[in-house]
Amino acid sequence: MERKSGYCLSVIMLVFGVVFLHCLVMTSFAASVTYDHRALVIDGKRRVLISGSIHYPRSTPDMWPDLIQKSKDGGLDVIETYVFWNLHEPVRNLYDFEGRKDLINFVKLVEKAGLFVHIRIGPYVCAEWNYGGFPLWLHFIPGIEFRTDNEPFKAEMKRFTTKIVDMIKQENLFASQGGPVILSQIENEYGNGDIESRYGPRAKPYVNWAASMATTLDTGVPWVMCQQPDAPPSVINTCNGFYCDQFKQNSDKTPKMWTENWTGWFLSFGGPVPYRPVEDIAFAVARFFQRGGTFQNYYMYHGGTNFGRTSGGPFIATSYDYDAPLDEYGLIRQPKWGHLKDLHKAIKLCEAAMVATDPNITSLGSTIEASVYKTDSQCAAFLANTATQSDAAVSFNGNSYHLPPWSVSILPDCKNVAFNTAKINSVSTISTFVTQSSEADASGASLSGWTSVNEPVGISSENAFTRMGLVEQINITADKSDYLWYSLSVNIKNDEPFLQDGSATVLHVKTLGHVLHAFINGKLSGSGKGNSGHSNFTIEVPVTLVPGVNKIDLLSATVGLQNYGAFFDLKGAGITGPVQLKGFKNGSTTDLSSKQWTYQVGLKGEEMGLSSGGSTLWKSQTELPTNQPLIWYKASFDAPAGDTPLSMDFTGMGKGEAWVNGQSIGRFWPTYTAPNSGCTDPCNYRGGYNANKCLKNCGKPSQLLYHVPRSWLKSSGNVLVLFEEMGGDPTKLSFATREIQSVCSRISEAHPLPIDMWASEDDARNKSGPTLSLECPHPNQVISSIKFASFGTPQGTCGSFIHGRCSSSNALSIVKKACIGSKSCSLGVSINVFGEPCKGVAKSLAVEASCT
Repeated sequence: MERKSGYCLSVIMLVFGVVFLHCLVMTSFAASVTYDHRALVIDGKRRVLISGSIHYPRSTPDMWPDLIQKSKDGGLDVIETYVFWNLHEPVRNLYDFEGRKDLINFVKLVEKAGLFVHIRIGPYVCAEWNYGGFPLWLHFIPGIEFRTDNEPFKAEMKRFTTKIVDMIKQENLFASQGGPVILSQIENEYGNGDIESRYGPRAKPYVNWAASMATTLDTGVPWVMCQQPDAPPSVINTCNGFYCDQFKQNSDKTPKMWTENWTGWFLSFGGPVPYRPVEDIAFAVARFFQRGGTFQNYYMYHGGTNFGRTSGGPFIATSYDYDAPLDEYGLIRQPKWGHLKDLHKAIKLCEAAMVATDPNITSLGSTIEASVYKTDSQCAAFLANTATQSDAAVSFNGNSYHLPPWSVSILPDCKNVAFNTAKINSVSTISTFVTQSSEADASGASLSGWTSVNEPVGISSENAFTRMGLVEQINITADKSDYLWYSLSVNIKNDEPFLQDGSATVLHVKTLGHVLHAFINGKLSGSGKGNSGHSNFTIEVPVTLVPGVNKIDLLSATVGLQNYGAFFDLKGAGITGPVQLKGFKNGSTTDLSSKQWTYQVGLKGEEMGLSSGGSTLWKSQTELPTNQPLIWYKASFDAPAGDTPLSMDFTGMGKGEAWVNGQSIGRFWPTYTAPNSGCTDPCNYRGGYNANKCLKNCGKPSQLLYHVPRSWLKSSGNVLVLFEEMGGDPTKLSFATREIQSVCSRISEAHPLPIDMWASEDDARNKSGPTLSLECPHPNQVISSIKFASFGTPQGTCGSFIHGRCSSSNALSIVKKACIGSKSCSLGVSINVFGEPCKGVAKSLAVEASCT
C-alpha cells in the first residue's frame, strides 16, 4: 500500500514536472507585442516592419513554402492574409479548413520560415472576393442587417471571429503564446469614403462594438482597423492606398501603419490589364518611411488566382495577379521584386535611427523635402524630390546630391546615398508563356478523347418551381450556381400583331445583370452583358414567333457578386423587368413581366455532377459539336513535361467554367476584350498613380491564360471538363509554360553602389562604384549568350536596347568574358573597365543575356 502511494506520488510529480516544463518552454518563447506612437514594440524593441499580402486560397498548399521563402528573400518581415468566412463556413456551423483553406498550416509555414503574420479576420474582407467574404446564408437570417448595429449580424460576426481566434490560440500561434501572429484586424475599410456615413447613426456604435468584441478575445497582440478615422483607442487605425505618406493617425499614441500599398490593381473581364511601375511603388514606400511610418504592407506581394467562383466584383477576372512582385504563378517579377528588395535593405540600414526618434522634416525647396532621424549615435536621412519633370541639385549637410524627379534618396549615415527609388539596380527579365500545341507532341501536353453533353435549354430539373412575376436572382439561387433559368410559354394567335410584324418583333428585357442569353423556341436569339462599372443592362432581341405556343427561355448568369460599398449585400442580379414583346411595325407591346414564370436554379449538368468528369451522359461523336451554346466538353491529357508553372490558353472559347480533375480553375471569358484605346505601355512613373494611369493589353482578351496548378495533375490520365455557355471550339485549347527569354540590366555611372556593399568596411565601399549584376532566375541555369552589351549612351529597354551616339568598342567582348558560362556575374560600370568612349558624357552599361 505504501509502495503504491509512493508510485502514485512519483507519477504526480513527473506529470507536474512535464506540465511545468511545457509551460516554461511556452513562456520562454512568448513575445510581448505592444505599440507606442512610433512603432510596434516586440519584446520591448521598436521595429520597422516590411509586410506583404499572400492570400492562402489564391494559391495551392504546395506553392506556399516557395511563396513564403521568396517573400523572405525579398526582404519581408511579415506575411499578411485575410480570413475568408464564406470559404470556411459555406453552410452555417459546417466548417472547412482543408487543402487551400488550411489557414493554420499556412500560418505554421510562415512561422517555420521565421516571419511574422498579420491575420485580417474582418470578417468582411472586400478583396475582390465573392460577396466580400460573407457567406450567402448570412443574408437569409431573419432581421439581419450587415455591418451595422444589428444584433443578428453582430452575433454571427462574433461567433466566426471567436472561432478563428480560438483556432489560432489552440495551436499557440499568437505571439503572446510563442507564435508568429503579431497583429489582427477587425472590420475593413468601413471608414472609407462615404461608407460609414451611409449607415447612419448606428454606424459608430457598431465600430465601437467591433473593437470591443475583438479586444476582449484576449489574443495578447494588437488589433487594427484600416481606414477607420474614428477607430476607438483600443485599436490602431491604419492607412490603405497608393500613397500613405500624408496619413495622420487618429491618436498620438498609435504608430503610423500602412496595411495596403497597392502594387497594381485588379483585372476585370472586359478591361485592360493594370500595372504599376516599380519606381513609383518604391517612391511611395520611401516617402512613407521618410515621414514617420514604421509598418508597411504590399497588397499584393503575391496575388494568385481566383479559383472556382471566388472572384467578386462583379466581373472580376480569374487572374488576381495584381502586378505583384511575385506573379500569379509564384514567379519573381523583375525588376519589381529586386528593386523593392534593395529598398528594404536600405530602409533596414536606417532602422536603428528611425525607431529611436521622430523625423525632423524640413523643406529644401518647393518640391524638395529632407527628413532626418538623429540621435547621439545614429543618423539616417531621406531626401525627396516630388517634382514630376525636373531633376534637382540639393545641398544637404554640406554635400551636394542629385535627385531625379519623383524620387527619394536614402542616406543611412546622413551622408552617402545607399538607394534612390528612381534608379533600378536589379535585373529585369523578359518572359513569355510558350504555347504548346493541343496535338500530341514531345511534351505530352495533348488533349484527346473529346466527348460532349448538351445542356438542355430551359427547364429540365424536377426542382423547378413557378412564381407570378419576375424574381431577383441572388435571393433565389443563394449563389449556389451562377445560373438561373426564367421560362415562359406564350400562346400566339394567328391574328396577333406580332405575327404580322414577322421578324420585326423584338424581345425587350431589362436586367440587373450580369449576363443574359435569350432563347426562343429552343434557339439562341441574342445575348447581352454588363461591365464592371454597370452590371445592369437592357437587351432588345429580334425574334421570330410562330402561331401557337412559343417558348421563351432566359438564362441569367452572375459573374461574381458585389464585394464593396455600403449595402453591397443588397445589390441584386437577374431579370427585374420589364420583359416585353414589341411589334415595331404597329407599335404594339405586350408586357410579360407579371405572368407566371417557371424557374430553375443552376444547370442540369451541375445537378448531374458533370464537372467531375463522371456520368454516363458523355457522348463521343464523329464530329465534335463546336461554336454552339450550352455544351459540356470533356477531354483527357497527360501532364506536360517539366515543373515550370502551367497555364491553359483559352483561345477559341467563349465563356464558361473549367475543371481539371474535378478542381475548378475558374471562370473563362476570352471573348470579352478590352477597349481599343486608353493603354499606356510603357507608362511614365512620375506623378501620382491611379488605377487607370498605366494600362496595357487594349483591344485584346482581358484574360487568355488560366493557371493550372501542377499539384492538381497526375502524370497521365488527367480529365479536363469545360462548360461552354456562349459557343466555342475546345479543339483550339492549348497548354502554355513560362520561359525566360532574356535577363537584362542597365546601370549608370550615377547609380549608388550595390546596397550589399553597405555591410563592407568604409575603405572597400569607397573603392567600389556602380556595379551591373546579372543572374539567371533558375538554379540550374547559366548565362549562355550575350544578346547586347553597350557602355556609353545605350537607349531603349530590355529586349529593345540599341547603341547610342557613343559606345565602347570592347563592351561586348568584356561582358562575354565575364559572364558566359556562369550563373551570375558582376561588372563595374566605369571607364576603368570599359575605357573612355566619350569624355564629358554621363555613361551607362546596358546588357541583355540569355540563360539556358
